[in-house]
Amino acid sequence: MRLLDKYILWEYIKIFLIILFSFSVLFLVVDISDRLPRLLNKGGEMGDIILYFLLRIPYLVLLSSPVMVLLSGLFLMNNLSKYSESVAIRGAGISILRMVTPLIWFGFIFSIFIMFMSDLVLPKAEEYRNYIYKEKIKHQKIEDKKMRSHIHYLGSDKNLYYIGFFDGYRNDLKTIDITTFHPETGKIKRKITATRASWEDEKWVFHNCYIRNFENGIPTGMEHFDDTIIEEVDVTPLDFIKSAKKPISMNFFELREYIERLKKVGEKFTKELVELNLKVSFPFANLIILLFSVPLVSTSSRSKGRGLIFGMGLLVCFLYLSTLRICQSLGYNEVLSPMVAAWLPNVVFAAIGIFFVIKAEV
Repeated sequence: MRLLDKYILWEYIKIFLIILFSFSVLFLVVDISDRLPRLLNKGGEMGDIILYFLLRIPYLVLLSSPVMVLLSGLFLMNNLSKYSESVAIRGAGISILRMVTPLIWFGFIFSIFIMFMSDLVLPKAEEYRNYIYKEKIKHQKIEDKKMRSHIHYLGSDKNLYYIGFFDGYRNDLKTIDITTFHPETGKIKRKITATRASWEDEKWVFHNCYIRNFENGIPTGMEHFDDTIIEEVDVTPLDFIKSAKKPISMNFFELREYIERLKKVGEKFTKELVELNLKVSFPFANLIILLFSVPLVSTSSRSKGRGLIFGMGLLVCFLYLSTLRICQSLGYNEVLSPMVAAWLPNVVFAAIGIFFVIKAEV
């Protein structure tokens, strides 16, 4: 069996490498044809433009990996059927599932590889690609997220915060208003206002600060401090900085940390949470989609051509990617929870794939 496993795996890898190279060239040609004239019109240098296109390869490989994995399996099964090798294998008493076990292991290992590539290689490639496009080709500055104004958020202490202006370069806040409400009556209990706050020794120091206390909404007292520290304010300057990166340009841990920062300052984070779950779920599409190569070809006759095989592969992948995008949109709009939005397509297509594999064995 080891000899058969090596043979099937080697034949599959050869086909996979050919399809990988073909897809990479095809996507680059299409991308270059579409974007090159506009990039040249913007005055970009040829060296920067070439690097801009080459840095697109990791994203293209990640996006098209389920298609490549499935087509490789379909062509392999077609070749085994074409030369009656699959008939000989079945005649030796080897089940279809056992025959494709090496491919299942390949799909699992490749899914792990894609996961690490999307977490280590892709963010760096996309970040640098964005830098080349914005600064070297369009001659624009990357959007500055360290200067923000009119910030409203509900703190972890249930206080309502308003920050008139945040200077991320000096770590300063200006025009601060912190309001505390009574948890039962909902009436104002305390209001803290300050002209300015500076980040010193890992704490916010409030300058020209007034603390007013209320009873049943009626003022009962006021204190003034030239400089004071409000211990319950637990946000840091980093929490106010909106990342200039897109989720695709962040690795798993960067995105998770960014979500925690958004939570602390009351920003919406549903979209980012969906993307965080997709960073884990999408790579395993390569293993799940591979299951469809078994029933689609093992039950077909030798008269079916490669064009039909190619069409079946594209149809399955199109249905999967369409389902993924629909669930992703539902997750963005909070119709589905982020975890369900990211994993539902995998669960559905894994169940269908396993069903067809079992049916092919009968």
